[in-house]
Amino acid sequence: MLIDAKTKRLPGPRSFYGIQNLRGLGQKGMLDFIAQQWQQYGDLFEVQVGPQKLVIVIHPDHIRHITITNAANYEKLKSYDPVRKYIVGDGIITSTGELWKRQRRLMAPFYTPRGVQEFADIMLRDTLTMTERWERLAAERTLVEMFDEMALVTASIVLKAIFSTDSPEDILWIKQSVETMIAYAGSKRINPLQAPDWMPTTDNRNFWNAQRKVHQYIDAVLDARLDMDEWDYPNDLLSKLILAEDTETGERMSRRLLRDEALTNFFAGYETSARSMSYAWYALANNPTVRDRLHEELDRELGDAVPTLDTLKRLPYTLRVIKETLRLFPPAPMYAKDVVDDDVIDGYRIEKGAVMLLCPYFTHRHPDFWENPFSFEPNRHAPEAEKERHSQAYHPFASGQRVCLGNHFSLLETHIMLAILARRFDPELLPTYRARFIGETLLDISNGLPMVLTSRL
Repeated sequence: MLIDAKTKRLPGPRSFYGIQNLRGLGQKGMLDFIAQQWQQYGDLFEVQVGPQKLVIVIHPDHIRHITITNAANYEKLKSYDPVRKYIVGDGIITSTGELWKRQRRLMAPFYTPRGVQEFADIMLRDTLTMTERWERLAAERTLVEMFDEMALVTASIVLKAIFSTDSPEDILWIKQSVETMIAYAGSKRINPLQAPDWMPTTDNRNFWNAQRKVHQYIDAVLDARLDMDEWDYPNDLLSKLILAEDTETGERMSRRLLRDEALTNFFAGYETSARSMSYAWYALANNPTVRDRLHEELDRELGDAVPTLDTLKRLPYTLRVIKETLRLFPPAPMYAKDVVDDDVIDGYRIEKGAVMLLCPYFTHRHPDFWENPFSFEPNRHAPEAEKERHSQAYHPFASGQRVCLGNHFSLLETHIMLAILARRFDPELLPTYRARFIGETLLDISNGLPMVLTSRL
């Protein structure tokens, strides 16, 4: 693309080879560093980090340009190499070009709002099982780590949905192994100047051991499934992936892609939902008016009954709590796109090879698009309010063609979980607790989320 000489250079903090920026990122962390630069440079600015140019993208108009208007110029290239190499291979999150289009065609039917309803019974049963555990813990007012509690449920749900796995032992070690893989890939993405993979460091050994165990598990499940008669396949996602045929070619997925997609679905399916639910508890504990309104809806519409797909429709405020949680605490606070060719956004020159860092965490706090942006107000997501806002002011699941395929699964799962658990329990924060939010690959709290379980019934 030819760039007009009148285009402007992006503003941003300048330092030789980005050394000062690296120091600032190390001292403040990504979220606080970007927040400070946003105040100084505005909604679109450049940060040099070593050899790499990062362009921070916050304004919804610019999000739309990158993800919709000129989406072909912004792909998941080098910036996603650590995720490809260390976690999900060429699964749908990281694949590009014709492979991504093919995988999307094959998998999209399973993730429509109607398609994900097939997994509602699993979500209901596993959440009800968690209530039995919580009743015992609440009777003793036990202090729990909420991230772990929510991950136990969402990991169980997604393993059953993908593999029909119903073993608590498998759920625990697979969860721990995937968490090791996520942390390792995140560290490589943030700091590429680490010891080579082949060196026998503790981190390297832990990663390769975790990856080997997960791959062996999935390979064993695949072997068992492929040895079965197709008529005997269980009704889970793995069976759907194996049987899916491309409408254009009639081809099915290769064995390697089946493993990559199984890993992708587990990685994306349990971690983000667990964080969403954890942050919902954090928000409710800090906003008693919202919590009371939620309890009123659940008590009125459910009583002592277990929610069904029909009764969920009568719980709109419960869903709005989830959506507002995703606004203030998006599990993926930022996501990257690589610039394929030179471009211009709002008069600023965007260079080929730069990495665009789209930041829902900050877009969702933009005062031009959100009144009282730091307050937790679920009714921002009432139908009339959603129609009036900028279409890209809210993008917790990314945007455009690459919007997260599992967004309907996640919303249904968290809607069910919050309805069941908040009807029976009211987790409390410790009086002296103050969350310290950090965000690199995923939004996290560096000091954890300890909460005391209390019963409402």
